[in-house]
Amino acid sequence: MQFFENHPIVLIVAVSEGFDMRRSAIATFLAALTAPPAAAHFQEIVPSADVLPEGGEVRLDLLFTHPMERGPVMEMTKPKRVGMVHRGRTTDLTGALVENRIDGRTAWTLATKLVEPGAAVFFVEPRPYWEPAEKKWIVHYAKVVVDAFASGEGWAKPVGLPIEIEPLARPTGLWTGNLFRGVVRRDGEPVPFAEIEVEWLNDGSVTAPNEAFVTQAIRADQNGTFAYAMPRAGWWGFAALVDGPEAPGPDGRPAPTELGGLVWVKATDMGGPAAASR
Repeated sequence: MQFFENHPIVLIVAVSEGFDMRRSAIATFLAALTAPPAAAHFQEIVPSADVLPEGGEVRLDLLFTHPMERGPVMEMTKPKRVGMVHRGRTTDLTGALVENRIDGRTAWTLATKLVEPGAAVFFVEPRPYWEPAEKKWIVHYAKVVVDAFASGEGWAKPVGLPIEIEPLARPTGLWTGNLFRGVVRRDGEPVPFAEIEVEWLNDGSVTAPNEAFVTQAIRADQNGTFAYAMPRAGWWGFAALVDGPEAPGPDGRPAPTELGGLVWVKATDMGGPAAASR
């Protein structure tokens, strides 16, 4: 570490001058300096296809994980609500959830049929997840659009989640390299200079050169608008993050809450089918 290369006796001097530093405090300090950056969490809600040219059944997988690093998978309790907005109607699909086990942790799946044309916007409101490493609650509201009968209609209107990404580019039928644009909204209002994290749902074909390449970072403009060109086929997760209200942690003390508004978008290579989801 550069700091200790330039200041080799800082800790020794502090102890010798009588500061009350316990060994555990020093160990914690050193561990914080040497620990890798916290991995980005993403609530996945990934369908079997982004476009159903003939309509029919679509299956969705829901899990809480680190998509670019292919894990670990976090325990996901049954969501508060899972639903679909299609042709102006909202359908509660929470009762259709089926528990699934991935790497020993709880995840969820559901299947439904789309028999009418138009974009079906699937969304999930998960229960808060306690992240012990960061000592905070995480609640990621996530959504994905499936275009039934390749209609190209009905994809633009927000669901009305507490924090949400409103797409400005149609989030289905996109080629690799297309520019995806969106607006970050909180309670319906744009979030100026919002922070957006972006990760690719790794199918095992890519190893990041280092930590800097795992999570891409974007800052929205003053109107909450952002853009990103997807460089590889497959599913891309966009997570807009804001601070939520404090809530009691497991020890009863106030703890911060991270609210996320996520949207999943698929890119397809012009030369062939898109990369497998996983």
